[in-house]
Amino acid sequence: MQQQRLPDGVSRREFLGGSAAVALAAPFAAPSAGAATGPNDKIAVGIIGLGIRGSYLLERFFASSKDTAAIASICDAYTGNLAKAGARIRTLGGNVPKTYGDYRELLQDRSIDAVIIATPEHLHATMLLDALQAGKHVYTEKPLAHTIEEGEKILRVAETSRQVVQVGTQNRSNPLYTKAKEMVAAGMIGEVHYARAFWYRNSLDDAPAWRYAIPADATEQNTDWNRFLGDAPKRPFSKPRFFQWRLYWDYSGGISTDLLVHQTDITQFVLDKAPPVSCMASGAILRWKDDREVPDTFGAVFEYPGGFHIDYSCYFGNDHYGFGEQFMGNEGTIEVLNRVSLNFYPEKLGGKAPARVAARQSLSMTLADNENKAAEAHIVNFFAAVRGREKPIAPLESGRQAAISGHLATLSFRRGQKMLWDEQSRTYRGA
Repeated sequence: MQQQRLPDGVSRREFLGGSAAVALAAPFAAPSAGAATGPNDKIAVGIIGLGIRGSYLLERFFASSKDTAAIASICDAYTGNLAKAGARIRTLGGNVPKTYGDYRELLQDRSIDAVIIATPEHLHATMLLDALQAGKHVYTEKPLAHTIEEGEKILRVAETSRQVVQVGTQNRSNPLYTKAKEMVAAGMIGEVHYARAFWYRNSLDDAPAWRYAIPADATEQNTDWNRFLGDAPKRPFSKPRFFQWRLYWDYSGGISTDLLVHQTDITQFVLDKAPPVSCMASGAILRWKDDREVPDTFGAVFEYPGGFHIDYSCYFGNDHYGFGEQFMGNEGTIEVLNRVSLNFYPEKLGGKAPARVAARQSLSMTLADNENKAAEAHIVNFFAAVRGREKPIAPLESGRQAAISGHLATLSFRRGQKMLWDEQSRTYRGA
């Protein structure tokens, strides 16, 4: 890394001697919470939903938090997921968890302190509300809810709850984004009125995007179809809808609420922005011609208060550029790519940059295995908050704000019109 001159009033020691040095030397040091003194001191956890994401969180839990908490119960509508998760917990945790097909029975267990919700998104709101009613702390995957209205209901109910809620927007626990936020606040890129965010993927013809493998033994008898549907429209049993639910509007917002919401949320975090005031989205099914309902090609432009725009794009037919965010200021650019690398580029301004800008040097940093470590740090922060040692880095209010951009993009695409958001009245309408 080259020597670099920082903005007036910001010393290099202040920049690298504080959290930056910590992030580079030990980016995922465990918080102060929760070294358990015995098995009874551990937080008893139930996991609801043990498909792809739930299984991933289970692994991240054991990599980071097994001394602080224990997986005591698990719940899933497919018995195969229960068997697989139960075996994994016996191997990694040394205990046999209770198993449930109905999450409400798990919530009735008074020995459970906290739950992790990793179900399809159309079930998030009901499960979260029921968990709060049962007095459980909650880590819920994003988006907070399947609609704006559900999110507002959650906020109203939570006003009287004393439980901790952490939303799974784990980029907020990634030290690269924390460093980007500090650099912006220090004036490293000047005023910021524009950002680009993008997520590009590709796969072979025999592995279409979001066509997750359907277990060979799955049947209507060992998959609880009615519990999966919840409040979604009633339909005949469908293995694709059960196991590949991201492809259908009844259960998912598609790109908007799976990918986009992560990136608009972290942009709002880094640049200290409120939710957008408008969104215009467009898209199509271009790469994968099957019965999917959600687009595989998507773009959206967001306007924010105070003169700021995000230009978002996503395509499932080319992965050359990967994914990331580029925060483009008048004096420089900070980009975070693939959640593992941060780059800073000062503006050249045709060779006529002011001295304070011209003196700055480009810099880059990469943290190995950073995506997994950020997810682990997010879980650790949740348990620290449950113990009262820290505040959740992604509480309900940030989860609500994160979801707004995703829902606006879905509404704009499906209605074919620009959507407007009024944060004061918390209402939306078409332009």
